[in-house]
Amino acid sequence: MNKATTFFKISLVTTILFLTGCATTQHQGDVSDPLEGYNRVMHSFNDTVDKAVLKPVARGYDFIMPAPASKGVSNFFSNLNDITVIINDVLQLKFMQAFDDTSRFAINSTLGIVGLMDVASDFGYRKNNEDYGQTLGAWGVPPGPYLVLPILGPRDIRDTVGLVGDYYTDPMTYVKPSITRDPARILWAIDSRANLLKAEKVLDAAAIDEYFYVRDAYLQRRQNLVYDGNPPEEEFDVFSE
Repeated sequence: MNKATTFFKISLVTTILFLTGCATTQHQGDVSDPLEGYNRVMHSFNDTVDKAVLKPVARGYDFIMPAPASKGVSNFFSNLNDITVIINDVLQLKFMQAFDDTSRFAINSTLGIVGLMDVASDFGYRKNNEDYGQTLGAWGVPPGPYLVLPILGPRDIRDTVGLVGDYYTDPMTYVKPSITRDPARILWAIDSRANLLKAEKVLDAAAIDEYFYVRDAYLQRRQNLVYDGNPPEEEFDVFSE
């Protein structure tokens, strides 16, 4: 059993334990976050790990990596992600989008040199965002309580379950041996964190309570993605304080 699978099973067990043991701690008037006590602890833990390890490494990476090289790394992993996007296009019956995303993947994998260059965007094939959490939402599965996972950060129960599908449709999952796969995953994580360095300045300036800000931003963004930018207005009530 590889490390990623073991970690994910531990996360699921943790989820079940807190769903059964902490559901009675629901915050008054806040139906979206019954696990707030646990979530705040995990949010603080993740923030500590980020400040101590992830952020300094990301800053070093951002400093030493030439912009074209960093962009190439981001493009490469974005191109691999298009495989998951295409599968979820089909599962959501978005067949025209699936065709466009397949074209995007084919163009970038060939003309874009295994995805290092985003040539497809120049041809009008924009990057789409689809995953198994969104597919479950499109199928009518409710999001469930907000949940902060160790290291992985903000989720809801639906998106946590969706991680299983995302994991098994990620091409990197099938790269052997692990000595090749694991450094690639680490590179992806560092590059992703480096791409957030500028965005976090907005968070620092805007957030009075960082936990609430991150939670509400995550839930509203996911709702927008599930409904392709047109969520039912009444469903925003679950995010009210």
